[in-house]
Amino acid sequence: RNMKMHFSIISGCLTFLLFISFQTNSSAQNKSKFIVNGYVGGYRGLVNVEEIDAKKLTHINYAFVNVKDSTAFLTNLKTDSTNFRKLNELKKINPDLKILISIGGWSWSENFSDAALTPSSRKLFAKSSVDIIKQFHLDGVDIDWEYPAMKGEEGNVYRPEDKQNFTLMFKEIRAELNKLEAEKGRKYLLTTAVGGSKSFVNNTEMAQVAEILDYILIMTYDYGGKNVNHHTNLFPSKGLEGGSSVHQSVLHFMAAGVPAHKIGIGGAFYGKSREAETKNQNGFNQPQVPQSKAVVGQGGGFAKLKNEFINKNGYKSHWDRHAKAPYLFNPATKIFITYDDERSIKLKTKYIKKNKLAGIFFWEYFNDPDENLLNVIDKSFN
Repeated sequence: RNMKMHFSIISGCLTFLLFISFQTNSSAQNKSKFIVNGYVGGYRGLVNVEEIDAKKLTHINYAFVNVKDSTAFLTNLKTDSTNFRKLNELKKINPDLKILISIGGWSWSENFSDAALTPSSRKLFAKSSVDIIKQFHLDGVDIDWEYPAMKGEEGNVYRPEDKQNFTLMFKEIRAELNKLEAEKGRKYLLTTAVGGSKSFVNNTEMAQVAEILDYILIMTYDYGGKNVNHHTNLFPSKGLEGGSSVHQSVLHFMAAGVPAHKIGIGGAFYGKSREAETKNQNGFNQPQVPQSKAVVGQGGGFAKLKNEFINKNGYKSHWDRHAKAPYLFNPATKIFITYDDERSIKLKTKYIKKNKLAGIFFWEYFNDPDENLLNVIDKSFN
């Protein structure tokens, strides 16, 4: 009888332990089911790493590494190396956190075309990119080329053959990362941030690129046009069904052969302001005053919007139920501010889950110091 009782107790304990183990694993799996990737701007200098809530992120993309003479180049070696060391310390809080260097961006894409041009330049660029990862014990490379075969910032070099070279560049970086994986016995990531337009898709070979990369992060923000409109809307507004939206961008990339599970969509942790010519429809879809001086300095990060603009200083908040996007309008100045808020971010996370996408990324971490938007993401995915 005693033996039976002991066996029954042991059996019960084992069941309980297995249940706890399953629950823990299940919760860990849930936590890593979707990517939450924050861009951290290191180009300004030293980063306040202590203010980063590492538990709520899966990836950090460190922005930006420059491209110079066909190499990935740390412009601010002293501050960059300190930032890398401190960012790595966040792994004590979240051991699963991955830290990638993001190469390029709007301001540092002028030399990508040259770096990707020939087999030798591609090899040099790939090796120098992976050398940074190796030297600073990081987890991968993110390429933010704005834009292959298209004009980006004034002065950027671009060529028709960028279309094929974009793919060849990734093949070369992947080959270098594979060597490092063999040496270190661990996985390294290769990702890219891409423009959300159909023209970006037309100027690249996204199906081939998707086979090489871990994630493709579609910059579903900075949408624009001649009229005043949203810059990071989930769906098109009524009457603008052919216009830019997150959904439209996702459809473009999926049609080009990118699988849903590799697609990340962007959250804008900042607003963009535009001056409308009239007050009609709260400035929405009205002709935009070109190069308006009135909008300089408006918008800004979400914390600034919350503190200074949302239902303050003459700005009234509105919701576009078709676009699933908020906006502000000041009828006195005719300034329109487009942005993401808690409601629109939550709807983006629902869209990610419904369409089985990889997850969300956002620009830029320190625009939301109170974590209003980050908390919505964290709650939605866990």
